[in-house]
Amino acid sequence: MAQEHAFKRIWGYLKRYRLGLFAAVFLKVVSTVMNVLEPFVLGLIITELTANITALVQGQPGAGINTTKIALLLALYAIRALFYELGSYWSNYVMTDVVQKAIFDLRHDLSQKINRMPVSYFDKHQFGDVLGRFTSDVESVSNALQQSFLQIINAILSLILVIAMVLYLNVQLALVVIFSIPLTYLVAQVILKKSQPYFKRQADALGDLNGFVQENLTGFNVLKLYGREEASTEEFRQITENLQQVGFRASFISGIMMPALNMISDSAYVLVAFLGGLQVLAGHLTVGNMQAFVQYVWQVSQPIQTITQLSGMLQSAKSSLDRIFAVLDEPEEMEALTEVLDHDLTGQVSFDHVSFQYVADKPLIKDFNLEVKPGEMVAIVGPTGAGKTTLINLLMRFYDVTAGSIRVDDHDIRHLSRQDLRRQFGMVLQDAWLYEGTIKENLRFGNLNASEDEIIAAAKAANVDHFIRTLPGGYNMEMNQESSNISQGQKQLLTIARALLADPKILILDEATSSVDTRLELLIQKAMKKLMDGRTSFVIAHRLSTIQEADKILVLKDGQIIEQGNHETLLASRGFYYDLYNSQFANQKEA
Repeated sequence: MAQEHAFKRIWGYLKRYRLGLFAAVFLKVVSTVMNVLEPFVLGLIITELTANITALVQGQPGAGINTTKIALLLALYAIRALFYELGSYWSNYVMTDVVQKAIFDLRHDLSQKINRMPVSYFDKHQFGDVLGRFTSDVESVSNALQQSFLQIINAILSLILVIAMVLYLNVQLALVVIFSIPLTYLVAQVILKKSQPYFKRQADALGDLNGFVQENLTGFNVLKLYGREEASTEEFRQITENLQQVGFRASFISGIMMPALNMISDSAYVLVAFLGGLQVLAGHLTVGNMQAFVQYVWQVSQPIQTITQLSGMLQSAKSSLDRIFAVLDEPEEMEALTEVLDHDLTGQVSFDHVSFQYVADKPLIKDFNLEVKPGEMVAIVGPTGAGKTTLINLLMRFYDVTAGSIRVDDHDIRHLSRQDLRRQFGMVLQDAWLYEGTIKENLRFGNLNASEDEIIAAAKAANVDHFIRTLPGGYNMEMNQESSNISQGQKQLLTIARALLADPKILILDEATSSVDTRLELLIQKAMKKLMDGRTSFVIAHRLSTIQEADKILVLKDGQIIEQGNHETLLASRGFYYDLYNSQFANQKEA
């Protein structure tokens, strides 16, 4: 599908609030009309005063100041000013409300889109860049809409009304003003075309900067540990230098616009003043109309200058919109539902001639077969890059198989909804994830309907209840954003309790004991044993000493099962597993 123009698509969001949008535009029209009428009404007042004073100076019979007419004109001027101020205030108020509602909808669509996007998208894009599309890009669009939408309407309407007024006052002088408009537009267009590519590159450079800063702040301790400050500073300098260069070019080229347009408007002003002065001397134009005409010259240049001033913001917003809609246009996870999972699984899993590749023509897993009975504990071991994590990604449908099928209780998982499938799984990962909130809320994340008693029971089963009660606030203690106010091992126990609360039929355990002390490791293993009891479990093993009780151990290499069996039979065969197992203890014996 051809991508629609970015501004056309954001207009679709604004149109959802037609009533408010119409009200804002109507009020802005009122204020614009009142603004354009100001020079004309002021001209009437000056013309009347000039005529009255001239009559007095010439000593004409009955001459004097026509206070009644002047008072009426002043009253008209005051009413005009009142309507102008009210229209300006309320149009901005209503437009702000409309824009914020539209941006709320845009953010909501982005949030919903993220939930429908495949994991592969996040594997290919920097986290900071994706975050920038949700934050700075959306905010850029919000500011542009709020500050430019009514200004553009005001500018266009002002041009139309001013042209009408100058034609009404004097056709010959009006031609000078009218000729300056297309000249101004052409100059502005040339400059805009030159600067637009740089605004696009500026938005991309900002995305790179966001990604770099996010990654370096997240890994700040590691960066300091390995003394990479200078290298990081140099990389940051290169990114910011690129941003500075494209930002300078974008701002400089768009900045040329104002002096160029001012030169055109100044030339028109001088020409109108000269020709108008001649017509006043000739008696073809009143002094009041002359001053009105001069003001209208500025009112012609002002809306064009306003548009050009907004051009930088609009170009930046256009680039931001392109990045936002690029996310919204990303392919979503496809669901080919032919089966409904209306019952809990027993936990039987079959890999039937499964093949998979992340990149075309570079197969990772080839003709993989495996049968897992309900309640079995299956350990997956092998060197880095063997395909251990890939198997889990396929089982959870983070990726779909290239060939073959994975079946759970005789259901091809591609025919089930991802939500139904994943509801049957529980995961305890090596990198424990908790979010900002209370401990109770983090535990309930596994089962939103869990009662207080069920939460406490799960915590006790995971050997973490005592620890929680020693914390300030207990179960109601607030976790900070990085969950750094408790230890890594304590976080792991909480994730085990969360998985217990979910009561899944199939468990995936990415062994989480490598970064904790021996005492806590035994505590975590004890909790994990309770968690696995009666459930089908897939354990990605890093410490082979922790999987000796596994019903089945799969030894992977290059995406293939090269050995399988239990701990004793694999050691007895003295194959690849035997070498892996003994290599883990070699250094300990030497020490």
